[in-house]
Amino acid sequence: MSFSIEGKTAIVTGAANGVGRAIARHFANKGANVMLADMDEPQLAKECGEQDDDAHMRYFAGDLRERLTMANLLSATLDHFDRVDILVNASRQMAASDPLDIEDDSIEALLSQNLMTAYRLSQLVAKRMIKQGKDQAEGNLGAIVNLSSIAARRTHPELLGYSVSCAALDQMTRSMAVALAPQRIRVNAVAFGSVMSASLQDTLKEHRDYRSDIEDHTPLGRIAGPGEIVEAVQYLSSDAASFMTGQILTLDGGRTLLDTVAAPAH
Repeated sequence: MSFSIEGKTAIVTGAANGVGRAIARHFANKGANVMLADMDEPQLAKECGEQDDDAHMRYFAGDLRERLTMANLLSATLDHFDRVDILVNASRQMAASDPLDIEDDSIEALLSQNLMTAYRLSQLVAKRMIKQGKDQAEGNLGAIVNLSSIAARRTHPELLGYSVSCAALDQMTRSMAVALAPQRIRVNAVAFGSVMSASLQDTLKEHRDYRSDIEDHTPLGRIAGPGEIVEAVQYLSSDAASFMTGQILTLDGGRTLLDTVAAPAH
């Protein structure tokens, strides 16, 4: 079965940079209509370039932690493309945590950004998928893909908030998969390790020893490229994965197969 997403409409959050941007570009190149969503409006505008009425890429800038902003994102998508078939929750935030600092609110902030935004937007988009598919007798009505991290299964106290939010996102993926299965909407996630994003490149410039640490703790001995994550997201979004739901697809070069405490956090 083909991995084709041609002609489908996708919303991709966190699309101004990193893996989210790579997913949005790839989907558009594969013939999908794509609504890029992020808070970084200048970068979104740069990414989409000059647009006409037939453009396959549109953008929406706003803080998706706000319910009204989510509703406006969906409305903008429907105005431009009439429907939505795929939601990729790629917006993620990472921050250090201090488990002994009672003033540290990183867990609350990261749960809001990494979990609740994905949860609420998934609810909203799922309702639309159900409505637009009411006359569709067979086949799936839509696909939701969450971007998670292997931090959900590893022990890094300095990333406590991030790890907790990713673990919660994984469980939300499983629970929503079961809840939405009767409506023929699939929900899956991609959990990945180190990916050569712009932010990691900046980190490696400041901490040159991090690269060797990552490679030494990755059985495949290298850092993934964004394109390797993109292909997995396309698969989960396509009809090729039509009987796959509630799964956390891990792309980490084998890193989670090694001791979780001994490996570095980055």
